[in-house]
Amino acid sequence: MLEWLIANWANILIIALVIAILTLAVISMIRDKKAGKSSCGCNCANCAMAGKCHSNVKPKKS
Repeated sequence: MLEWLIANWANILIIALVIAILTLAVISMIRDKKAGKSSCGCNCANCAMAGKCHSNVKPKKS
């Protein structure tokens, strides 16, 4: 078992880093969703679905 770990330490390290980055990304998305932030690019002027995904957001007064 120890020989296998020594032979594959680089792969294990890279996989652990990828899993950590994915976990942080998911946590960030969950926090943003709970805070009411949008996950899109928010260029709603050119979006056909702008009325659907931001229907609960009040328009800003100019």
